[in-house]
Amino acid sequence: MRRRAFITLLGGAAASWPLAARAQQPAMPVVGFLRSTGAGGSAHLVAAFRQGLSEVGLIEGQNVTVEYRWADDQRDRLPGLVADLIRRRVAVIVANTTAAPTTPIIFLSGTDPVGSGLVKSLSQPGANITGVVFIAADLAGKRLGLLHELVPQVGIIAALLDPNAPGTADELLGVDQARRAIASQIVVVKAAAEGDFNAAFATISQAGAGALHVGGGPFFLSHRRQIVAMASRHGLPASYVSRQYLEAGGLMSYGASQTDAYRRAASYVGRILKGEKAGDLPVERASKFDLTINLAAAKGMGLEIPPMLLARADEVIE
Repeated sequence: MRRRAFITLLGGAAASWPLAARAQQPAMPVVGFLRSTGAGGSAHLVAAFRQGLSEVGLIEGQNVTVEYRWADDQRDRLPGLVADLIRRRVAVIVANTTAAPTTPIIFLSGTDPVGSGLVKSLSQPGANITGVVFIAADLAGKRLGLLHELVPQVGIIAALLDPNAPGTADELLGVDQARRAIASQIVVVKAAAEGDFNAAFATISQAGAGALHVGGGPFFLSHRRQIVAMASRHGLPASYVSRQYLEAGGLMSYGASQTDAYRRAASYVGRILKGEKAGDLPVERASKFDLTINLAAAKGMGLEIPPMLLARADEVIE
C-alpha cells in the first residue's frame, strides 16, 4: 500500500471514531503495537519495546495495556488492523509503517520522513506524528564495503534494488560511491514485482556476479524468504539490510539496530501518555548499528568468514 493511501485511510478511520468513544478513554492507557510483518521473529523487538516502557515507569498489565497487531507481510491487511486499534481506543500507535492519523503515532522507518513529505522537519515534525528513523539508503556504501571484505576475491557484485522503494535514488548514490571505493564492478539489477525475481537473478548470473547486495524497502522485506532462497540457489554470498533476512537463512546483515529503535520509541510513548504532543517531539535518527553474521548459512555455502570481520560482528548466529 502506498504511503498516501495509507495516510488517507488512517485519517478517515480516526475521523469516524465516535466522539463519545474518544471521550471515554480506558482507565488504563492502551498502546497499539503494529508491524507489517508476523509475530514470528519479532520477539526481540517486543522485548526491547517492553524494556523501553519499563525504563519510563510503564509496566505492561500493571499501568499500561499493549494491543499487538501483525499483518504477516500482507500489507493489504494494515487498514483493517489500524481500524481495529482505533476501535480499541488506543492512546498512541507504535508502527513500522509511516502514517499520519488523528491518533498519535510513533513510526519506525527506513524511509527519509522529510523527503517523503511525512514530517516538516526532524526537529519539528508537526501534525500528530514522530518516531525513530534509520535511513537504509545511507548505509549502502558501508554494506557494500563489508560485502567486499567478506569476499574480496569477487570481481563483480550485483546490487538488487526495488525502483519503487522509498530512498532507492539515495541508495543508488551510495552504490555509485562504493563502486569508486572498492575494487569490484557493481551491476545494478532492479525488481519491482514478485514476477521480476527470476529474470533479475538470471541477469545477475549472466553478468557473472559473485556476490549480492540486496536493497531496502517493504516489498523486498515481505519477499525475504524468496530472495534468500534464490541467492542461496545461485551460490551468492549476500548482504541484507536487516536481521530478519538472516532469520530466513540469509548470510549477513548490517543496519540500524531495530531493538534499540523500539526501546527508544517506548520512551516517546511515556511522554505522549503524560500529555506531550507527538508532533512536538523531534524525530530521532538511529545511532546504533548492528552487523550480524549467520555462520550456519556460511557453512552451507562453504564460505570462511574472515576472522577480522567475524570479530567485529555484534551478533553471530550459530
